[in-house]
Amino acid sequence: MTMYRTVPVITYAAAARAVALAVEIGERDGVATVAAVADPSMALVAFGRSDGATPHSAETSRRKAQTAASTRKRTAQIPEALATALPLGSGNQLTTIDGGFPIAADGHHIGGLGVAGGTPAQDAEIAAEVLERLADTTGIDR
Repeated sequence: MTMYRTVPVITYAAAARAVALAVEIGERDGVATVAAVADPSMALVAFGRSDGATPHSAETSRRKAQTAASTRKRTAQIPEALATALPLGSGNQLTTIDGGFPIAADGHHIGGLGVAGGTPAQDAEIAAEVLERLADTTGIDR
C-alpha cells in the first residue's frame, strides 16, 4: 500500500508572474484588477491588486482562484444549478462568477487563477490573456 502521493502545485514564481500580468493587463484595459492564484488544495500562493481596486474584489478573486483550483474548471463552467449551493456548501469559499480559470502545466493540474475588478466578462478576458501569455513564455498549458 502506498503511504503518500505526489501532487504537482504551481510555484510561487509562476503564481506571482500570473498576478503581475493580470494587474498589468487590467491597467492597460482601464480595469482596477485584483488577482489571486491558489494551488489545488485551495491554498493562496500569490495575490496582488491594482491601486484603486474595490475592496470586495480581493475576496472575489480569491474565491474564483480557489474554485478553479479545486474543481479544475473555469468558474463560468460550473453548472447553474450549483450557483447558490456551491457557495453555501463551501462556506462561501467557492463561486460561479466568471473570471476563475484552472492552471495546468505539462498536462498536470497545478492551481487556479482568479481575476476580479471588472465585469465578469472583463475578468475572464484578462485571465484568459494571462494564461495565453504564460503559455508563450513558460510551461503553462494552453
